[in-house]
Amino acid sequence: MRTKHLFLLPLVGALFGFGFLAGFWMPRGDDFFALRKNFEIFSSLYEELATGYVDKLDPEKLMRSGIDAMLSDLDPYTTYVTEAENTELDIITRGRYAGVGLNVGRRGGKLTVISPVEGTSGYRQGVRTGDVIIEVAGQPADALTSADLSALLRGEPGTAVEIVVEREGEPEPLHFTLMREEVQLKNVAYSGFMGGDTLAGIGYIKLNRFAQDAGAEVRRSLQELQRTGKLRSLILDLRNNPGGLLEVAVEITGLFVPQNAVVVSTKGRLPQTDRTYRTSSAPLAPDIPLAVLTNYYTASASEIVAGALQDMDRAVIVGEPSYGKGLVQLIRPLPYNTSLKMTTSRYYTPSGRSIQALDYRRHDGSVSEIPDSLRRTFRTAAGREVRDGGGIEPDLLVERPAASELEEALERRAAFFFFANHYAAEHPTIPSDFVVTDDVLNAFRSWLETESFTYRTDAEQAALELAEELQKMGYTSTEDEIRALNEAIRAEKAADFERNREALKQRLRTEILARYYGESAQIRASLPRDPVAQEAVSLLKDSRQYRAILAGKGR
Repeated sequence: MRTKHLFLLPLVGALFGFGFLAGFWMPRGDDFFALRKNFEIFSSLYEELATGYVDKLDPEKLMRSGIDAMLSDLDPYTTYVTEAENTELDIITRGRYAGVGLNVGRRGGKLTVISPVEGTSGYRQGVRTGDVIIEVAGQPADALTSADLSALLRGEPGTAVEIVVEREGEPEPLHFTLMREEVQLKNVAYSGFMGGDTLAGIGYIKLNRFAQDAGAEVRRSLQELQRTGKLRSLILDLRNNPGGLLEVAVEITGLFVPQNAVVVSTKGRLPQTDRTYRTSSAPLAPDIPLAVLTNYYTASASEIVAGALQDMDRAVIVGEPSYGKGLVQLIRPLPYNTSLKMTTSRYYTPSGRSIQALDYRRHDGSVSEIPDSLRRTFRTAAGREVRDGGGIEPDLLVERPAASELEEALERRAAFFFFANHYAAEHPTIPSDFVVTDDVLNAFRSWLETESFTYRTDAEQAALELAEELQKMGYTSTEDEIRALNEAIRAEKAADFERNREALKQRLRTEILARYYGESAQIRASLPRDPVAQEAVSLLKDSRQYRAILAGKGR
């Protein structure tokens, strides 16, 4: 028997484990007959195809096609998990793996180091964000997929792997011999006081995931803030947090609410899936004003925490609506170290609401949003109205401003990323309080010119389509007007760089800091211009407004 944790994830699924119990469910009567009948039909059909089809078939691929087709009629969280994917699930739940500590992705079509994990072999030996991997264990990187690369970089602790990278500013490739070791991923990416201001006393904790040690990490971060004697209120940032272990969600909620409080309950088709989860210990910070930040990528276990704190009127939720993942899965071990991740129940916040935003119940592969007419109203402990069927809706809605067309174009070209490489090649060190000056911004603009950076705005595209349409219709007398329109658009486009000067500086600062310092420095650098975090700061400084929102009288 294997014991499994309860955990929830948005895109790879919320995983709910009771452990594998023989006889957890046994079909009886008509169900048993239908199951046996259809299994015999399927196995006979599979055998006939695999052995007698006119062309030679790959039996494994054929079976996988059948499995995928069968599961495609259900929700996207009910999936077949291969042996390799089982390893990834262990990384997600345990928050650790054996490897060299490099996060790698494709930039400009090349396998590039996105960030080394602080404290690991890759980080200690000087592999940098932006390094382009050209060879791993003697194999050319061009021929490797991201999965291939992960398999080569991971392995038994104490073993070595050689990598070769190209780095801007270095005339020759750099060779590294990296030792595989146990890599412990941080759940808390950063904690400290907002703006370093202990006088205001607004603490901040950024939680990236709900892996096994996340509860202990949040507790330690909170205790460190409390030990200063300056902590007056707290921001818990759950934005972009995909979830993790359900037990950890209950544990973290328990830091702020009374012992034995209901955090979440689950209900399913079978009695074994109906459970209620309560906090098990006295809270560490029962009274401190609390703001929880959410966005669309706040999901599953993150939504359990946000929903419980909202339903108990213990925190003000600030930001955007969350993802809306309220389904729970059971992991069932299958032969050859594979698994079935199967939806077995739904979870509900303390007020009784389901936050599931999409309806998969037709079981025909289709999906639909739950319409407003079917969304029900529930009440928090203080009587505030909250609704089901759409994730966690914030008490204080703050949407991040949309990026300008210039920023989006620069992001598509990974211009911020590559300029940071260029800058780091020319500047061996920078101070931890580095800021992007006008000179740095001008250097960025000059670099873009050498890179022949161009982009087309929506206005340019509309003008082009208008000119083409007028030409088709024979309106030749409008040429002067079209020319004047294009000139006006070009003038506006030329002013975009100046208009978005401060936003560009902030993007550059965060990216450049990543070449010299870890993730925590990047987060700290981004907070002063983070509209959601700053709105939470304003709220926590205004105790009257904070109390009014929790009483259902705020904006």
